[in-house]
Amino acid sequence: MVEKFIMAGSTALHICDSEVGDKCVVLLHGYLESLVVWDDFIPLLYKKVRVVTLDIPGHGISVVEGKTHSMEWLADVVRAAMKELGIEKFTVVGHSMGGYIALALCERHPQCLDGVVLLSSVPNGDNEERIENRKREIALVEAGKKDLLSKLAPSAGFAAGNRDRMRNYIEELAEQIFITEEAGIIALLNGMMERKDQCEMLKGSLVPQLFIFGCEDDYIPRESAEMIAAANPQATVAWLENSGHMGFLEEPEVTANLILEFVE
Repeated sequence: MVEKFIMAGSTALHICDSEVGDKCVVLLHGYLESLVVWDDFIPLLYKKVRVVTLDIPGHGISVVEGKTHSMEWLADVVRAAMKELGIEKFTVVGHSMGGYIALALCERHPQCLDGVVLLSSVPNGDNEERIENRKREIALVEAGKKDLLSKLAPSAGFAAGNRDRMRNYIEELAEQIFITEEAGIIALLNGMMERKDQCEMLKGSLVPQLFIFGCEDDYIPRESAEMIAAANPQATVAWLENSGHMGFLEEPEVTANLILEFVE
């Protein structure tokens, strides 16, 4: 993987690119993550497809621009980055928040997509409970209590039965939160709260779709995931039997094979 900074339009972006492969997969990380979260997953893909990862603006070491990073603006940044790299078409894999950006790409730039994969992500907009939770997180960050997020969020992403063996990943994710700019966290929380419901867009889209859910995901309970699957018959749906919200770390080989089968 070649690590570098590029300009995606007017936005400076930190990326990694394997640079080789006829087909391309772009991996978009989730909230409170960065491109390093994919480091152990990339080797399962890059021998068969070109892989690009990036720090979503507001996280990692990409820039923060304004108080709200809308999913639409972020989708435009990703599209501009792919143009800069000379990539005309790609499959986008969005984990959690990254899935919201993937949905905005599907809406705004369908011509550039070979497929869209929602990895532990949903097309629904935020409900009132989720909005209130995000507002509370903003208040914590503004009060200088970001450390509370680092204590709670990383372990909650894993199935309870996986947390002991995932301890190193949990510690790495906690460290990632410490080095993430407060302004970036707030900008992305604002963007997620304001995002639109994309259910009808997906149903009418000609872009192939794959949903991957963890059966033990505390953020997307199985009952909710099954309702989403039933409401989207146009999508292929796959289940990770022993995963929570971080299936690409909990069951990496299974997740990689699902993505490669979808791409190929």
